[in-house]
Amino acid sequence: MVLLDDLMPRWDEADHHEIAVAADVDRTYRAVRQVDLAASPIARALFAFRNLPALVRGDAIATLTLDDAVRAGFVVLAEEPGREIVLGVAGRFWTISGTRMTIGREDFARHAERGTAKAAMSFRVDPARLGRSRVVTETRVLCADATARRHFRRYWRVVRPGSALIRRLALLQIKRNAERDGERAACGALPER
Repeated sequence: MVLLDDLMPRWDEADHHEIAVAADVDRTYRAVRQVDLAASPIARALFAFRNLPALVRGDAIATLTLDDAVRAGFVVLAEEPGREIVLGVAGRFWTISGTRMTIGREDFARHAERGTAKAAMSFRVDPARLGRSRVVTETRVLCADATARRHFRRYWRVVRPGSALIRRLALLQIKRNAERDGERAACGALPER
């Protein structure tokens, strides 16, 4: 079962990326939960560009873990620990301020305020052969009406390449960290925390 399918079975736009990892599901999921989406200079620059109003206020992005995203207004819509986590947010993402709305997990499914969209982002770890795993990240966006859809699609044409790059960099970081921790465990060393 894929949690994202239950939470957002239909969408207007989606983006999907995956990577094979030479580490077991548990180790890989730990790496997912610790991933810093803003770890690379390229990702930090893309986030900074998207969040120009925050930069003007002097609020530079230091890290952007999944927990940081929740503190910034995303909500954990569902989690199957060790397997999948889904975060969600609603708002007018295409505006300069990126207007986010605070909605609870129970309100996400029925959220349809005119002129807004809702987005769900998942990270899922699937078992693979020989103690390996596969990490899948998917983002789905559903717009409440035609006006929001038109605005979002213009915005998405511009930001999608950068968003995809951030996801691919995050997947590489997850792979590197999970495999490094697997090598340490194989050598009898404790993984870094």
